[in-house]
Amino acid sequence: MSSAVSHGPAPVPVVAGIDVATAAVRVVCADAAGRVLAEGRAPISLPERGAGGRSEQDARSWWPATAAALRQATTALPGGGREVVAVAVSATSGTLVLAGPGGEPAGPALMYDDRSAAAVNARAQELGAPRWRALGLTVGPTAALGKLVGYAARALPGQLVLHTPDLLGLKLTGHPVATDWSHALKTGYDARAGEWADEVFDAFGVPSELLPAVRAPGTQTGTVSAQAAAETGLPAGCQVRLGMTDGCTGQIATGAVDPGRFVGVLGTTYVLKGVTRELVTDPAGALYSHRHPDGWWLPGGASNTGGEAVARFDPARLPGLDAAADAQGPSTCVAYPLRREGERFPFVSSQARGFRTGLPRDETDEYRAALEGVAFLERLAVERVQALGVEVRGPLYAAGGGSRSAVWNRIRATVLDRPLNVAERAETAIGAALLAASGTLHPDLSAAVGAMVGAGRTVDPLERERAALDASYGEFVTELRSRGWLSPE
Repeated sequence: MSSAVSHGPAPVPVVAGIDVATAAVRVVCADAAGRVLAEGRAPISLPERGAGGRSEQDARSWWPATAAALRQATTALPGGGREVVAVAVSATSGTLVLAGPGGEPAGPALMYDDRSAAAVNARAQELGAPRWRALGLTVGPTAALGKLVGYAARALPGQLVLHTPDLLGLKLTGHPVATDWSHALKTGYDARAGEWADEVFDAFGVPSELLPAVRAPGTQTGTVSAQAAAETGLPAGCQVRLGMTDGCTGQIATGAVDPGRFVGVLGTTYVLKGVTRELVTDPAGALYSHRHPDGWWLPGGASNTGGEAVARFDPARLPGLDAAADAQGPSTCVAYPLRREGERFPFVSSQARGFRTGLPRDETDEYRAALEGVAFLERLAVERVQALGVEVRGPLYAAGGGSRSAVWNRIRATVLDRPLNVAERAETAIGAALLAASGTLHPDLSAAVGAMVGAGRTVDPLERERAALDASYGEFVTELRSRGWLSPE
């Protein structure tokens, strides 16, 4: 997606994507060709983390920050905001808040990483075991399901339990809105059966009226009210459409929205996400799926390593180390650069620890081994998905901060023996804008992505390094198996 600013004599229709991240709200306004015409940003209260795994945020900061970011963006548009035809919201998965009927938070929000309901979630896993097994999902200690149960026990008449986009949707429209099946996944919604896990909620005594209606992402759920228009600069009557979680909108922004397409997101950790026509379940639990807006599936898994593999190196020296690693060629040793205990994807092992075979010749060799180690993990992840019967076709889309390294991208492409397509702007707010454009500026999501997402930059494998990297990858897999972390199969 291009970031060029258009100054035409007549405003063209645009959509707005809202990303509510941990520390700020970002807004992107784009036209039907994907040109970003305006952006806005405003800070929100930082989470507070405490004993018992508690992680809270002052949800009263969400709407003022969203309104301010929207106002900043709409003021910068040629038409002052009147050209915005639709808006969609993306946020972190699993963040919930108890609120009054007008969207006023009744206390702090429980964040995506809050573990205070871990015991409830463990019980929910037992109560709904057949359902979760069929869905290929595990109710983890941070799941929003347990938070919902806790809120239900103390909710007053008329109060609502809301995901972040639900609260903002209420403030935008002036009435409660449906939630999307992506944000609802970890709250206990079964996107396969199209229903809430009633047997679980009945066992906990959660009233059905506390569970919102669930619709597909991209569905219209209301229009902007006159009051919200005055606060944000959006036009009254602008469509409010359902978004998806940040991981899903980030995937959409790369262009990986059709069956067989996958994206490797190399941020602090490594995440592999893709599209399949049918639901794929992983017996090991390393992979789980959101549902695609068009009814397909979005399998994905997140590793415990990734960009943090190079965290010990001075950030100011990384460009120089990149150049040196590129000139040197394949490392003399093999590394699994895991900087914490345990692995969750592409294999699951609480015993996994980082290792290195042999001693690097120098710092450049050590740095290159870390880059290669993450690339080996990525290849193992792709092979794991393929072993489950999933087709991974064409180039692997690439996103995340690590994808800004040209040498790392070449190593990844060579290890995978397939090209990488590096996305121009794989941002959550842009993915939300694409969902807002689905059904407004374009007939559906695929059409929106085809028209609005740029071609990206292709990185081809380096033939002269392939044999050496193949040999090192074989050694990497052998080491994982010898330690009992990776099964022979």
